[in-house]
Amino acid sequence: MLDRTGPMMLADDTTFLIGDDEMSREIATQDWSGTPLGPMSDWPAALRVALGTLLSSKFPKALCWGPELLTFYNDGFRPILGDKHPCMGQPFSQIWAEAWETIGPIADRALQGEATYIEDFPLVINRYGYDEEAFFTFAYSPITDETGAVVGMLDTVVETTAKVRAERSAELRIRELVHRSRNTFSLVSALVKQTHRTARTLQEAEETISQRLNSLINAQAILAGSNSMGAEIESVVSGALAPFRQGSGHVTLSGPPLTIGPEQVIALAMAVHELGTNASKYGALTAPEGHVTITWKIAPAPEAGGEPEFVFSWVETNGPAVTAPERRGFGSFLVGKAFPHAFQGSFEQSYAPEGYHCTMRCGPQNLTVGLVE
Repeated sequence: MLDRTGPMMLADDTTFLIGDDEMSREIATQDWSGTPLGPMSDWPAALRVALGTLLSSKFPKALCWGPELLTFYNDGFRPILGDKHPCMGQPFSQIWAEAWETIGPIADRALQGEATYIEDFPLVINRYGYDEEAFFTFAYSPITDETGAVVGMLDTVVETTAKVRAERSAELRIRELVHRSRNTFSLVSALVKQTHRTARTLQEAEETISQRLNSLINAQAILAGSNSMGAEIESVVSGALAPFRQGSGHVTLSGPPLTIGPEQVIALAMAVHELGTNASKYGALTAPEGHVTITWKIAPAPEAGGEPEFVFSWVETNGPAVTAPERRGFGSFLVGKAFPHAFQGSFEQSYAPEGYHCTMRCGPQNLTVGLVE
């Protein structure tokens, strides 16, 4: 209750302002004589009753009165307004001018005596200096006077933007999970079939399939640890190379902190695993002085007027003399086809005697996630 003995002492005609809250005080101290309502002493009983109900409620509410829809609101409604507050006594159509084309017809129906209830209604509003999509569950209810005539509208509302966005995010994640599961099944199916087709022995096929499946599982684990939205290139490459860093040779990684999306994580991890396998069997990682240098970068445009590009390189040095393979299996497909396809890029490789190297290039815009902030 308001302290009627303190500095906020009110006249008898303001007893309907029963709450000791900010909006009650704002209404009590505002000069209404210049508005269509006139001084507070002239306000009709229906308005006083409606305001008393409004201000005593903790639920967000706004009262729109008269043909001008002059607006009153309680403390619960204030956060919905954002920087539009203070706007007490302004027309509802003016306060929400940017959305009035959408909500105006709903308000008109309330003024004609028709109540409306809508859940998770989308609106583009501007309450912080920029347009945003927000969602509201609200009811517009007609307010009548003692004769039964409609004299205003009550807006009872709760903002549901966070809930709707969370539901949308969950739906996207479910779709992504289904999509990724289908892709994984296709990849595993092709992996098993192609490995059996090119392996010399059943044991070799089993070992190769096991290694490739472990690489796929590790990539999925990295995605799970990054909340499935992508992962940093360094963590993907390091994870894929972990089985090959225990023997001969050395590996160095360098590049900026870039992240890539789920499909690119899988493709990169599988490609690096195949490259590591070949290097440890036939290439630089079979020699004590052998070295594998892996780099990635956003490179300047290769020619004037061109676009910058993302470049990923694998370079082997100080290993045995290199010769091109006589046959190409599923590993060659992973490295030369699936890897660049996931990045919508180009791929080139060289089996120069001094060491194998390959490079994948694509536009930076093709990175699903991009630079880490």
